[in-house]
Amino acid sequence: MTFNKKNTKPSPSPSRGSGVDRRQVKRKLESSLDPRLFEKKAKPSGQEGFRTNKSFEDLSLSPKLLQNILNKGYQTLTTIQEQSILPLMDGRDMMAISKTGSGKTAAFLIPIIEHALKDPSNYSALIVTPTRELALQIEEEFKSLTQGLHLYSATFIGGTNINSDPQKLARKLQVIVGTPGRLLDLSDRKVLDLRKINTLVLDEFDRMLDMGFVLDVNKLVNRIGKREQTLLFSATLEPNQKKLIDGLLNNPIEVKVDSGSGTNENIEQTTIRVPEGQDKFDLLAELFLNPELEKVILFTETKRLADRLAKKLNQSGIKAGQIHGDKSQNFRNRMIEEFKVGDIRVLVATDVAARGIDVADVSHVINYQLPMTMDAYIHRIGRTGRAGKVGHAITFVN
Repeated sequence: MTFNKKNTKPSPSPSRGSGVDRRQVKRKLESSLDPRLFEKKAKPSGQEGFRTNKSFEDLSLSPKLLQNILNKGYQTLTTIQEQSILPLMDGRDMMAISKTGSGKTAAFLIPIIEHALKDPSNYSALIVTPTRELALQIEEEFKSLTQGLHLYSATFIGGTNINSDPQKLARKLQVIVGTPGRLLDLSDRKVLDLRKINTLVLDEFDRMLDMGFVLDVNKLVNRIGKREQTLLFSATLEPNQKKLIDGLLNNPIEVKVDSGSGTNENIEQTTIRVPEGQDKFDLLAELFLNPELEKVILFTETKRLADRLAKKLNQSGIKAGQIHGDKSQNFRNRMIEEFKVGDIRVLVATDVAARGIDVADVSHVINYQLPMTMDAYIHRIGRTGRAGKVGHAITFVN
């Protein structure tokens, strides 16, 4: 149930002395994406195909948990929840693929909460995510589902003071959420005992098993050792990760609400061709004359451009904020909160936001720069068109 180490060695990357121009590599990657892939008419299905007719009251959940679910306004299960919750409550391992905004977080949290309620003093789940924002979002959902249940959680992520983490770990936590680097730091310091983990969840597992994270994830898995349950959830599936997936799971159930390679049918996807010599920012500013662009996430490939665009938008009278890896976690949290409540109209982001920002009613996603891969594109535009609603994605093409 651990990785085959043969599969975790990253391929060499261009180094400064290798004679490879990183900008040329980047341009090559960008040009490999066919702009026609970013043009697609929405096929709005509303709640059809998103929510089922099955009620949460049919699941024999703990009464207080059921009440918390109903208090959140959830009445019927989404498709991913209908296919996942009962097998997970039975203790099965699982790989689950479903589009962003389809209810995946509750699909794995509800069974975790049921397991924790049966033996709170001896149960611990570890949920590992690729981004800080996603970790915080998961813990927020856990807390809302466990009000009054005396179950406890904490989030451990980079960008925060590690010296306060041991105090959080001093109490019994039923759910630990974190990013790989911080979790390994705490394990190295002997304040987090990974051997006590019963359930391991890799959320956005396709990202967790790519070359950026797989070595750290492998270390975490080896330190956990034998565990009762492993869950892999994502919106996209990388076929070349099959051996890694097989090494993590024991007799799993596979749930595929969709293929894991397509975009949300509820998203209207269009492109804007930038004529040679035209200032792209002028075209962007012109878009915002349309009041329908009410709540917009604007994606760039670089942190520097994200800062520059946010500044120019504000100077143009369009309220904007930005988040990326160079911003402190407190700053990022504040920007997301201002975006949620409508204090800013545009959130300019690098791909750090493509997995983990769950903001209701994002009207548009704009790709100011082409994403590097189709998976990145799928996760970016998945910030809109959530929960069966219609969204809009606009991609600038040079």
